[in-house]
Amino acid sequence: QVQLVESGGGLVQAGGSLRLSCAASGKIFSMDVMGWYRQAPGKQRELVASVVTGLTTTYADSVKGRFTISRDNAKNTVYLQMNSLEPEDTAVYYCNVTRGWNNYWGQGTQVTVSS
Repeated sequence: QVQLVESGGGLVQAGGSLRLSCAASGKIFSMDVMGWYRQAPGKQRELVASVVTGLTTTYADSVKGRFTISRDNAKNTVYLQMNSLEPEDTAVYYCNVTRGWNNYWGQGTQVTVSS
């Protein structure tokens, strides 16, 4: 079983930066996919970024060049550095670990970007 706890959300002005962290308890394996999703009001949850073994990363087109995902396997932690934030980035951000057919989710952290 994996439990995930996010931190680092908050209110920021457009153009600002935030760094999200997600600490996992329980064993995390190098082939687990660790990622961040977000869900804005009235919209479906969408993938923001994911990372496998720290080398293979995937980003949503809307965040490419602005967000960076990284992973510290020794600390069982995944990070999301968010720069040049836009009001459209406002959402609840969820940490995710995917292991085969199993999906584990954090409780979410609110990110609000004011214009």
